[in-house]
Amino acid sequence: MPGSLPASYVATWPKDVGIIAMEVYIPSQYVDQAELEEFDGVGAGKYTVGLGQARMGFCSDREDINSLCLTVVQRLMERNCLSYNSVGRLEVGTETIIDKSKSVKTVLMQLFEESGNTDVEGIDTTNACYGGTAALFNAVNWVESSSWDGRYALVVAGDIAVYATGSARPTGGAGAVAMLVGPNAPLAFERGLRGTHMQHAYDFYKPDMVSEYPVVDGKLSIQCYLSALDRCYSVYRNKIQAQWQREGLERRFCLNDFGFMVFHSPYCKLVQKSLARLLLNDFLSHPNPNLESGPYSGLEAFRDVKVEDTYFDRNVEKAFMKASSEMFEQKTKASLLISNQNGNMYTPSVYGCLASVLAQHTPQQLVSQRIGVFSYGSGFAATLYSIRVTQDATPGSMLDKLVSSLSDLQVQLDTRKKVPPAVFAENMKLREETHHLANYIPQGSVDDLYPGTWYLTCVDDKHRRYYARCSLDEHGPLQAGPINCVTTS
Repeated sequence: MPGSLPASYVATWPKDVGIIAMEVYIPSQYVDQAELEEFDGVGAGKYTVGLGQARMGFCSDREDINSLCLTVVQRLMERNCLSYNSVGRLEVGTETIIDKSKSVKTVLMQLFEESGNTDVEGIDTTNACYGGTAALFNAVNWVESSSWDGRYALVVAGDIAVYATGSARPTGGAGAVAMLVGPNAPLAFERGLRGTHMQHAYDFYKPDMVSEYPVVDGKLSIQCYLSALDRCYSVYRNKIQAQWQREGLERRFCLNDFGFMVFHSPYCKLVQKSLARLLLNDFLSHPNPNLESGPYSGLEAFRDVKVEDTYFDRNVEKAFMKASSEMFEQKTKASLLISNQNGNMYTPSVYGCLASVLAQHTPQQLVSQRIGVFSYGSGFAATLYSIRVTQDATPGSMLDKLVSSLSDLQVQLDTRKKVPPAVFAENMKLREETHHLANYIPQGSVDDLYPGTWYLTCVDDKHRRYYARCSLDEHGPLQAGPINCVTTS
């Protein structure tokens, strides 16, 4: 076929390209979802049970998308003792846009100034919650291409998810994830195993350029998410079965072939429904499922349903959630740690779920596992792909270092400051009123920020933003950023 790669060239590709290191940043304050239910005057359990959310992290006006990404990148570089000269590509995935021209990536280049390294490819990638995945794919493709110069690629996914007062507000959150990409990785991307679906829809979008808030069609958004999952899974399953056939292996792919399955998580209950939906897809595509025992027992009544008619079928949903409950406990529940405790981070959401799995398992439990990853962004774009964990789990191995670096995730979540819902609402109102203001000094306190956190010091009369970094010493003074801000009246 024209354009295809001869088999003789495959051996020249770098081996096991994937994620070498990860860093997660979440805000230092949160609101309790049960308290928010009472504050909002909704029924008890609407957010905690109906959505599956316990806490929601949020940012004051002291943090924006630039500061989140500055923080997570510097933390990753420092924790892994990396030189900024070792990075040849840096790409940001975000939908939190504060400038219609200048990329977040260019702001991050301030961190590279001391090293003198300006030879760094990549800019920002945007499409709702899918931007982080697109940036990650670009990084992997760069390492596997003739453009690669032997250095690492660095991918940053970050967002601040805020909603207007109403039913969507408890599905917010904020945070950033940075990932170091290169060859011989402990989390290697499985080549050729991606199922993608892209389509036009107005399920969630941000047409108002002066507001942080999106326009959301909740029911349509769920339908788009589930339909994309169906189609991506079908494409992925066909590709891996074709790959197996070429290797002389005649068997069907099913959900059990994933050791873990992580999803983009707008809210936790949708993830549980999504795993059940994959089981539904397996059931409907199987030529002769066992209806007497195993996960399909008692499901004969649903044998002839059409998958496209089941998006809001409560009977199908209930039956397959019950049938997949054990799989959920084994394959997916651990991935919801950050999502449940911090909320929806948009582009970093699915990678927060991946980090949650790594943080709660030992290298020995992870070794050689296939991890399925479903990434969805409204509008809409989606991909289901898989990562293969290395076979080396020995002490000091790359996998051991990666898992160890994420072992403090629970501590990060537990040491945050709980804020009353009224104070949370005041912060949202402040962000709403000051969004894109020029000649503005943020009002939020910096006292509660984590050591090493970057924060916004001011926006001058030309909309230029300036930042400083909290001292790494918890009891030390605040350190000035690279540029001081002078404001005019």
